[in-house]
Formats: sequence, structure tokens, C-alpha cells
Amino acid sequence: MTRTTTTAAAAAAATTTQTEGERAPRIGVMVCSTRKPRACPQIAKFIIDTIRHPAGASEDQIPRAKEADATLHLVDLEEWSLPLFDESGVPSQILDPTQYDHEHTRRWSAEISSYDAFIFVTPQYNWGYPASLKNAIDYLYHEWKGKPAMIVTYGGHGGGKCGAQLRQVLEGIHMVPTSQNVELSFGGKGMTIHAAQGKDLGLENGTGTGTGLWGGVERERIAEMYGELIDLLALAPKLDH
Repeated sequence: MTRTTTTAAAAAAATTTQTEGERAPRIGVMVCSTRKPRACPQIAKFIIDTIRHPAGASEDQIPRAKEADATLHLVDLEEWSLPLFDESGVPSQILDPTQYDHEHTRRWSAEISSYDAFIFVTPQYNWGYPASLKNAIDYLYHEWKGKPAMIVTYGGHGGGKCGAQLRQVLEGIHMVPTSQNVELSFGGKGMTIHAAQGKDLGLENGTGTGTGLWGGVERERIAEMYGELIDLLALAPKLDH
């Protein structure tokens, strides 16, 4: 897929503006399903592997992560076990994390504040995204505001409806999503059940050799949207953490 001159210029800016000793951008790759069993962790790993080794992508897409020296970090909502939103204050009015009522909120605030951008990897449930993700978003406001986001959905038909809903919510808290979502389809009822049971999808190391589930087209889209995420990072105001 062809890059525009603007995209190339932004990528160059991401490289040239980073000075010696400046912290590399941190990107949180969010595992948005908390059910057990689940396929989300292996799909999130597939996304990371594809970003690092985007098979089928053009030569100008391959070094994107290296160009910006971005680092990718898994953020698993299941490990956080956030209770249903229980803060007395309105998040948009909280300007200092010490104003939060609960320690779990302060820890979550510190975690989200430590990232410059996010990749949300989420299943589609009944045409929507998981309540665990909405709950995690609703705890905070300023910690999300202004940060670039990439949305990756998966499901029997790719998860387009939940992706559209999530985009609206992210825009509502003034995040900056990439122009398009990445939709990963299981391609049939049998594979959907296979995934729902948490079975191996053959995605180890981003090769897809076990089932041949997602090939060049999907990986090219991942690489393309990740490239756009890096462009948005280059254009975003520098955030102090």
C-alpha cells in the first residue's frame, strides 16, 4: 500500500525530532477481553509480532517501529480487575490523581499516563465491545485525552460494529483514532467457536502457519494503521510523564 508525501514527512519528523536522551514513545497494546477462556492475548501478540515483522508489507512500512523508536507494552485488563466504576468525582474534573478516591484508580491513572498512544485489541460481543473496556475507559479522562489510538477488532465478521462504537467513545474523550480500524474475521462459525474456547489459532510469531487464518492483506492493514499511529504520535503535543 502506497504512502503519501505527508505520511513520509511525518515519519521523518518522528525520527529527526527525537533528541539524545529523550524517552522513546510508549504504546500500550490493550488486551480488552477479560473472559476465560479467551483468544485476545494471542491476538494481541499477533498484532505486536506483525508490527515488528510485517510479512507482505512494503519496504517502507517495515522499519516503522524502529524509525520512531517506539516501544510496545501489553496492558491486560484481566490482570487489573478493575471494579465497576466507583469514584465519587467526575473524571473530566479530576486534574490531580491524588483527588481520586481509590488506590486502584490512582494505579490505573499512573499506568495509562505512562503511555503516549494505544492499540485497543477487542472482540465483538453482540455487536458491541466488552463492558470491561468501557469501564476501564470511564475511570479516567485527562489520562486519555489527546493521545493517538489504533482500534483492532475481531469476531465472526471482523467486529466492525463494535469498532465503530469504540471509535465514537474514543473521540468523545478526545483521543485521536487512526483513519480506519483493523478488522480481523474468523471467517466462519467453526473458527469463531475455536477462538471462543481459547484454543491455539496458529498465530505464534505472527506467521499464521497453524491455520493460515490471517495472511498478507490483514498484516498489511495492521502495518498501514500502525504507520499512521506513528505519524499521529509525531504530530501530537509532547506529553510529560
